[in-house]
Amino acid sequence: MEYKEKLRSTKKTKLALLLTTTMLFAGLQAGCGNMASNETKTPKVDSSASQGTEGKGNTPADPTAYPRMLKDEMGNEVTLPASPAKIFAPNLEDTLVALGVAPVMQWSTGSRPKEYLQDQLKDVPTITFAGGLPPEPEAVMAFEPDLILLHNSYHMDSGVYDKYKKIAPTYVFKHANADLESSVRIVGDLLGKSAEAEQALQNYKAYVETAKKELAPHIQDKKAAIIRFNGKGMFFIKYDFFSGYVLTHELGFTPSQVVTGGDVNLSLESLPDLDADYIFLINDAGTGDAHEKEMTESPVWKSMDAVKNGRTFKVEGDHWLSGGLIAHMKVIDDVKGLIAK
Repeated sequence: MEYKEKLRSTKKTKLALLLTTTMLFAGLQAGCGNMASNETKTPKVDSSASQGTEGKGNTPADPTAYPRMLKDEMGNEVTLPASPAKIFAPNLEDTLVALGVAPVMQWSTGSRPKEYLQDQLKDVPTITFAGGLPPEPEAVMAFEPDLILLHNSYHMDSGVYDKYKKIAPTYVFKHANADLESSVRIVGDLLGKSAEAEQALQNYKAYVETAKKELAPHIQDKKAAIIRFNGKGMFFIKYDFFSGYVLTHELGFTPSQVVTGGDVNLSLESLPDLDADYIFLINDAGTGDAHEKEMTESPVWKSMDAVKNGRTFKVEGDHWLSGGLIAHMKVIDDVKGLIAK
């Protein structure tokens, strides 16, 4: 009897173990089935489907995908259907050349384009802005641009933007020359030349730093002013942009209080108040000959310390009246050649 009881107990133990194993196996199968089911139901993000569409899925939009939609500095919506290839950028040709791009046409006064860029742009046709007036849309349309860049907000106020945007996608800057670093990056981004833009800016900054070290002994605590002559009279170049920006913000000349605080117009009567150690004179394409002669031959001019000390310089070239990395470097070269002899 004792043997039979032990046998029954053993059989019950084996049966319980078998049932437990069977239930555990069934549970594992069910669990695996649920995992497989859950994996099948989990949606996968198609990265290609989200390109060019911001906020869709978890993949960020590709800024180089087309069509590309953005806003310019004036808040206008700009749509680029494809990568721009034919660019019209009056007064921004310097930036295009710095990025290795030739415009489809170049700005001209009516008699000449920007002379300092003609080594690179001599084969690019000109389009006239004679009298400061932009060309008619029909003249622009003839060159079939696929992107137009307008360098300041005046083109919004004057109605030029409304006309040109009907020709091609048009981007308007507030004032491209007032923040050259930003505008170079924006143009680089629009043209798919961001790497080239960064390299151009790095090269320019290195150029400036080298020049500052070389010129420091000559310009430390010295004030500078730039006087422009044209057919309308005599004017100061302000320090916000062009060569005025180069002298003060880049090279380190101290601004003249007369130039920063007064009117841009200059008269012989106000000349004695000019507090400048160095004075640079620009005759705009020879149109200011009469006014330049009147000033430089006057007794008040000859009595000024800058004149007596031989620190007045007549500078040539439209790069002094232009904004851009290339123009600025040419101004720096001129200053080095004049005062660091």
